[in-house]
Amino acid sequence: MIAVTSSHGKYSAEKRQVALRSMLAAAVMTLLKLVAGILSGSLGVLSDAAHSALDLLGAVLTFFSVRVSDKPADEDHTYGHGKFENLSAFGEIGLMAVSCAWIIWEAMERIIYHSVALHHSIWPILVLLTSIAVDYWRSHHLARVAKLTGSPALATDAFHFASDIWSTLAVLAGLGASWTGAHLGIAWLEYADPFAAVVVSLMILRITAQLAHETIGVLMDQIPAETRSRVLREVEQVQGVLAVEQARVRRAGAAYFADLTLALPRHYTFEHTGELVRAATEAVHRALPLADVVIHTVPRQGRAESIFDRVRAVAARHNVSVHELSVQSHHGRLRVEQHVELNETMPLLAAHSFVTAMEAEILRETPEIDSVLTHIESEPATIEQPQEVVEEDRRITQLVKTTADRFPEITDVHEITVARSGEHIYLSCHCSLPDDLPMQRVHEVITELEDRIKLSCPEIYRVTIHPEPVTDNTR
Repeated sequence: MIAVTSSHGKYSAEKRQVALRSMLAAAVMTLLKLVAGILSGSLGVLSDAAHSALDLLGAVLTFFSVRVSDKPADEDHTYGHGKFENLSAFGEIGLMAVSCAWIIWEAMERIIYHSVALHHSIWPILVLLTSIAVDYWRSHHLARVAKLTGSPALATDAFHFASDIWSTLAVLAGLGASWTGAHLGIAWLEYADPFAAVVVSLMILRITAQLAHETIGVLMDQIPAETRSRVLREVEQVQGVLAVEQARVRRAGAAYFADLTLALPRHYTFEHTGELVRAATEAVHRALPLADVVIHTVPRQGRAESIFDRVRAVAARHNVSVHELSVQSHHGRLRVEQHVELNETMPLLAAHSFVTAMEAEILRETPEIDSVLTHIESEPATIEQPQEVVEEDRRITQLVKTTADRFPEITDVHEITVARSGEHIYLSCHCSLPDDLPMQRVHEVITELEDRIKLSCPEIYRVTIHPEPVTDNTR
């Protein structure tokens, strides 16, 4: 988290610096073009000066927009301030459109009604050449920082200034043609300057239309279809995701926000679901780095869900777990037997009603099951305080070892502990069994050992046996 914050701060500072330098350069070039246009009387130069004035205004808007957009989210702007960059671009679009209308109007008046004599000088040429050099430097620098930070305001300025080079070349061509016509006495070349102004205005309008389309799209939460498809492809590859039921992606300034609803197998635990959500978030970040991601999960029946999975899913919805779950077939009819632990303080009537409702839901959800039998067990709700712990009770210890010797699978019994709490005796021990013994057989052996120990020593209230592989006991 610290590294991300530091990187974000560095990028914000770089965005502000490049925006400030662009604003200062735009101010100088606007002033030089305005002076050159007034002294020469060239409408083309004046139109380029107007264009530079718009550049200056756009640079000012960009400078302040990147400062505002980098502010963190607050109570009034829970998604941050990123769209301020898009709003500033929208304001620049309106100014560009007004400027184009004025330039075209003035150019048509000069073409139709009268022309203005140009004052030939080398200074407008030098100013325009300087403008080309400055625009090239600005567009290159802005494009680099825009790519680094993902700022739409800087990217728009970079594209804008790159196109300014061509409009300035058009003005230079108009000036050259006008001056050539004046020296050679070719009257129609006098209209080259206002014609160049019209060309510049049309270029501005083309840029304006493109910027308007992009800006309105962002303000309307429009994103390229490929962006959403890229996010979906990455998330759908996450193992465990059944489907992406909803995916919404929006952009505000340089920041992306992704809101997804994922269908997951309903038998997943909270921990498993949490791990999968983290994996899905990382998948989104592969498509949209640093995006703000919110993922909702909904439980769904898996494609290969078994009867056991469906029974456990019903139990999970009732916030209980089942064990000793078995499905038996009798003459083509399926019968489910299960053990459910309920709070030891729950009255029998309440426990029976709870289990009956759960059994009815299992039958509705799994029509192939004909009957359900539930063994109700008490789930401990209190912490027992042993009055005495006996580490080596020779009689019981010897009994456990003798009983275990009757099982060929059991190679060793160790860590035998006998504890007493009130009138109850609790026995626990560890048994070593072959590494490759199937769990079904392990369970059978352990269960039979527990039964034989309690049969030989009825005073024992509870027996707990922990099976472990024989190699684990020989390390």
